[in-house]
Amino acid sequence: METLDRHDVLLLAELQRDARQTVQQLAEAVGLSSTPCWKRVKEMEAAGIIRGYTALVDRERVGLALCVLAEVNLTRHNEDDVRRFEQAVAATPQIVSCYATTGQADYVIKVLVPDIKSYESFLHEVAFRLPGVTHVRSSVVLKEVKADTRLPLLPPAPPAAAPRRGRSR
Repeated sequence: METLDRHDVLLLAELQRDARQTVQQLAEAVGLSSTPCWKRVKEMEAAGIIRGYTALVDRERVGLALCVLAEVNLTRHNEDDVRRFEQAVAATPQIVSCYATTGQADYVIKVLVPDIKSYESFLHEVAFRLPGVTHVRSSVVLKEVKADTRLPLLPPAPPAAAPRRGRSR
């Protein structure tokens, strides 16, 4: 797929706002007719720009009241150890995000569990047993100030107007 134009970015923003909209609703919101709108969405899905659709669930209302950000350090950083660690993280449901980072930690993980006792169990039964883990430093989240899943998409700027020719008065 070529670069995204203004309509593509507007479509993505609308889908991030509400992915349950009909094609007709999307088309009206971005100023296209239904068929071109549908084609653009399908092209972005095929290109992997749109990776999927999901429901946003309130974690506390489903019993996941404790959110912990943990910095993780590995013993060694060879390709095999890193791959094994990352595969184990991907297979661990309590770890909802993981970032390889610069600075003091090799990785930062976000862990969701029901309570502090559950987190203690997670540390001993899961985190400390992840391949290559040498150190885990935990920070309990007291309050989520912002937890948005939407990307900050800005439509491309319209092309600049061509300079006028002729004499000015």
